[in-house]
Amino acid sequence: MVRRYYDLPSLTALAIFEASARHLSFKLAAGELNVTPGAVSKQVKAVEDELGVQLFVRLGSGVMLTSAGEDLYGVLASGFSRAAEIVRTVKRGDRSKNVTLACSDAFATMWLIPRMPDFWTRYGEIAVDHLISDNPRDYRRAEVELRIRYGFGSWPDENAELLFSETIYPVCGAEFANVHRDATAASLPDLPLLHVDWVDPNWAGWDEVLRRAAVPHGPTRGRRFGKFFVAMQAAQADQGVAVGWHRLVTSQIEEGKLVRLTELELPAPGSYYLTWNDNRTLSPAAEILRSWIREIAAQERDS
Repeated sequence: MVRRYYDLPSLTALAIFEASARHLSFKLAAGELNVTPGAVSKQVKAVEDELGVQLFVRLGSGVMLTSAGEDLYGVLASGFSRAAEIVRTVKRGDRSKNVTLACSDAFATMWLIPRMPDFWTRYGEIAVDHLISDNPRDYRRAEVELRIRYGFGSWPDENAELLFSETIYPVCGAEFANVHRDATAASLPDLPLLHVDWVDPNWAGWDEVLRRAAVPHGPTRGRRFGKFFVAMQAAQADQGVAVGWHRLVTSQIEEGKLVRLTELELPAPGSYYLTWNDNRTLSPAAEILRSWIREIAAQERDS
């Protein structure tokens, strides 16, 4: 019997493991691959048996990756994405004028896309593909050359360049602000608060804002939203008070759609960074886009 050259489990089993790890669900992986959940479980078990380690912790509501599973998933996701990128490159030919940029939904909607017409006017020959996601796992995809991320400036295998810092403060609609014109930071917990359920643990919500401002409070009441932009729309509609991120809401405040409420203002815990893979040479299109982002960020800092 001829020994496998790379000494790896079968590619079919590895592909099934990667899909299961990406979804954190055998059922969703089965749906993507058009097989049964039982077949997925069997293939994952075969990989675990061959490696001699457990890759998943089975839970009632799904699965979680073990540390070994995280390591294997990171390598496979990068490798499969890179292979997919090469296949796409072969199919469409020269991609020197294509670049994929990843960022969160809030940053894309409220900061990046309103500024992109300047890039399109100056560099119309470059096609920018926007990967807009609030799941950091998506940023690992190999076609992504540049990322704009909020955080503390340290991500594995990425160069991180500070774009600008951030400030947070309460915002609401004009009528709501008029009704609550006497509100103070101390009275915020008594108002209807608009919460954003954010997947990024670095994103500061009301509990953290009130704690950092030394405002005593119990469980905070109010409505919850899955997207920052929708929460801002609710604030404009006078439904309550939201945590406003200055870089994202400045235009709405200037237009009078949002109003700052109370004197409370805090530096955000993190900042915005431009990142790229430190083991990969950027394409010409990515170099141009990076230079443009740096220029716009400098203007943002100056303003």
